[in-house]
Amino acid sequence: MNKIKNKVAIVTGASRGIGRAIVLKLADLSCHVAFNYLKNKDEALRLESEAKKKGIKCTASCVDIKDFNAVKEWVQKTKEEFGGLDILINNAGIIIDKAFMLMSEDDWRQVIDTNLNGTFNATRACIVSFLKQKDGVIINISSVSGIFGLPRQVNYSASKGGINAFTKALAKEVAGHGVRVNAVAPGFIETEILTNFTPEQKEEIAKVVPLGRIGSVEDVANCVKFLLSEQADYITGQVIQVDGGLAIR
Repeated sequence: MNKIKNKVAIVTGASRGIGRAIVLKLADLSCHVAFNYLKNKDEALRLESEAKKKGIKCTASCVDIKDFNAVKEWVQKTKEEFGGLDILINNAGIIIDKAFMLMSEDDWRQVIDTNLNGTFNATRACIVSFLKQKDGVIINISSVSGIFGLPRQVNYSASKGGINAFTKALAKEVAGHGVRVNAVAPGFIETEILTNFTPEQKEEIAKVVPLGRIGSVEDVANCVKFLLSEQADYITGQVIQVDGGLAIR
């Protein structure tokens, strides 16, 4: 059974990487998708076109996830254009890694405003619809950095740790209304973040992962697919690590 066929999903920050893989996974499941981007217009339009070829409705919109009112307007426009809203995937995020003693206020604010406040902005814009229809699924893309913390990632770890707590608190609040909220926490994933790493550096990274390899965007998208399926109907408030065992405690 394909539970999300003909449903409507919003995916934030989806022009490339994990977000792109999630959009295509949803399209494969015949789920209509609206996603936003900020700078990568060409990549976003290519993704929109690729998703449409799978027989779904798909729109790419230039929306700053940090702008509460802009996000609210985008969500409302999506609901009107698609005829409803069933799923929210909070994926938008940035990394500005730096030693804490060298971290500027702007370095801190940019990461918190995008990763954590952006998750609030999109969720706040969608939640009333989910509560009214007593149905909805929210999946927040977090990180193992929010579970065990990493040096030179104090801002990023704080934002992702906040998302994990956000997920658990909101899940408890809305469960009685038929809305599920979960998070997926990837470890080292083969995305543009690792583009500048040499093969030797990637080998060293793989050595610290118990399963012995860097993950793929498909690994993350497949977890999202599971959390959207009927097999996950009794799962909420969880932070599921897709990290090859990296953050085992």
